[in-house]
Amino acid sequence: MSQLVRRERRRPNAEINVVPYIDVMLVLLVIFMITAPLITAGIDVELPSAHAEPISPDETTPFVVGVKADESFHMDIGSRQFRDMTLEELMSVIAKEQQNYPNSPIMIKGDRNVPYGTIVELMDQLRQQFGVENVGLMTNPL
Repeated sequence: MSQLVRRERRRPNAEINVVPYIDVMLVLLVIFMITAPLITAGIDVELPSAHAEPISPDETTPFVVGVKADESFHMDIGSRQFRDMTLEELMSVIAKEQQNYPNSPIMIKGDRNVPYGTIVELMDQLRQQFGVENVGLMTNPL
């Protein structure tokens, strides 16, 4: 007597195995967590030192205008950054941003080696073009 063996047909498995994707995601997360604090944003500017009080956190986000030793300008507004601009480009960026943040103070972060005339010219342009009266100079604490 012969036995009849009934064979079942296998159906293909249509499920996606997501475990490798989760592993890759966790590895990337660890890499970003380790490297994020090492990345420093900003331009190195050697500020002069002076006795001054820090800005209170209650105020609106200031525009931080930086002047490097080579007299190029950059600007930070919160997390947005504008780099290596001329004075004319800086003024056009400030004009656009003043519409969104009309009462924001402007802080000037000038390098110690920048000629005094460049800072005065910047302050004069801010006053003449935009009527900005709330301008501060940033320093390092003593």
